[in-house]
Amino acid sequence: MTILKSLISRPTTQAISTPTSSARREFGEDAIRMTDLPITDPLVQYLQSVNGAVDIGTLKFESPVLNALRKSGAKLIMPLVSQGELVGLLNLGPRMSEQDYSADDRGLLNNLASQAGPAVRVAQLVRQQKIEAREMERLAQELQVARLIQQTLLPKENPNLPGWQIASHYQPARAVGGDFYDFFERPDGKLVITIGDVTDKGVPAALVMATTRAVLRGASRRMLSPGDALERSNNLILPEIPPSMFITCLYAILDPVSGRLQFANAGHDLPYRRCDAKVEELRATGMPLGLMPDMKYEEKQIMLDPGDMLLLYTDGLVEAHNPKHVMFGFPHLHDLLQTSDAEKGGDLINHLLDELANFTGAGWEQEDDVTLVTLHREGNAKRFSMTDKTEEWITLKEFTVPSEPGNERIAMKQVAEAIQSLDLAAPQVERLKTAVSEATMNAIEYGNKNNPELMVIVRVLSSRNKLAVRISDQGGHQEIPQAPVPNLQAKLAGEQSPRGWGLFLIKNLVDEMNIIPTADNNTFELVLYLEGGKHGS
Repeated sequence: MTILKSLISRPTTQAISTPTSSARREFGEDAIRMTDLPITDPLVQYLQSVNGAVDIGTLKFESPVLNALRKSGAKLIMPLVSQGELVGLLNLGPRMSEQDYSADDRGLLNNLASQAGPAVRVAQLVRQQKIEAREMERLAQELQVARLIQQTLLPKENPNLPGWQIASHYQPARAVGGDFYDFFERPDGKLVITIGDVTDKGVPAALVMATTRAVLRGASRRMLSPGDALERSNNLILPEIPPSMFITCLYAILDPVSGRLQFANAGHDLPYRRCDAKVEELRATGMPLGLMPDMKYEEKQIMLDPGDMLLLYTDGLVEAHNPKHVMFGFPHLHDLLQTSDAEKGGDLINHLLDELANFTGAGWEQEDDVTLVTLHREGNAKRFSMTDKTEEWITLKEFTVPSEPGNERIAMKQVAEAIQSLDLAAPQVERLKTAVSEATMNAIEYGNKNNPELMVIVRVLSSRNKLAVRISDQGGHQEIPQAPVPNLQAKLAGEQSPRGWGLFLIKNLVDEMNIIPTADNNTFELVLYLEGGKHGS
């Protein structure tokens, strides 16, 4: 509601005059022309019950608007009404002749008000439309800025890791959300993978997303573990974001050589691992970032073996609705992963997007960003003998040694230290140490060609029934022959190479010797049965 002052020019009869110049100087031109008219002001309530011009000198009640009119020099006010609604006031100061307003003056004002009221209402509607148009333009510009921020910070390309396929897809909603994903290659060769979602839309979400990405990258450069990285990021982000916002995030570290994946979760949707025909959720507990200080985040780890695939995603996928308002949901996603025959991450993403399109229908208005990231280790695990995946394995130790002669003794010593808690019999320990030494020498000499820049990776794992030591080179795939039975007489006679005892020796020192080749390396897997094996008792 507005007060309109000096709305019309002074007529030739001088019946209507403008406010005095002193009032203009005192209250300013803008205040004389238009001010807000509160609907709760007593003057407004009074004017809604009268017709015609009102001499404000006759009004005896207290009103802020009335006081302002008196100070501006107004003597007569005319309500402007359109469709029964008070839309403004026509205010007149004293006549230049200093005479009172006559009946003719009031009649002229009534005629003028009957025409000015609708005109003012139309002007108000036009003004409101312009304000709304400017607001829509501002929102469109804001969304464009948010999209630009988001798309600029998303990875331009996926990492190229030998033996791995990494695929990603980002599908923005009309109203920009706060989805993000990122890859960061650490100096030690491990890959940090993050995916997250900011609980808001537009420029605020995009700015928080950019801040979160920068903080997480800083944690990656510090070589922190996943849990420590999320804890540090949470404490840095908390003071910098609005109290109504928070971020869900998954932080994972992949060792591309061994396939070991460490991860921690800050309230994000659980990732899925598909192994053969089995699909499982990867659970780790933790609060979203930006809610509470000094939060702790549970760390978990798994092994991604050749053929395994990992899916990371945001809730724009599972919370999409069809025309019947049924949600896509986690059970549906789980079933799709289990029944899909896609052997590559990109194929799996395309399959999920096709299923999403079929589920939502052609007229779907996307409510939230949809972000998908897949991690696939190349190879076919079924071709090779490996430790039983039904076992629940615990990593006792993981370390590397440079490919230099003599370092097999370091590997042997560290493995012995790692298995002390298992209370193995002394002969078992000695046999395993000898097997580890032989396998490490093979990785140094045969796999890595004595190149000290290439590492031998050693992992020690245990389950309830088994102990496994995996020794991997970095020399690329090479065919390793089966362990032949050495012929001592033939070797002494020079008919066989004096070498070749190593594989035979290793095979007979442990309960199982498995060779696991990939496109990047070979892994010797040495297994001891803790109970019931030929070396277990």
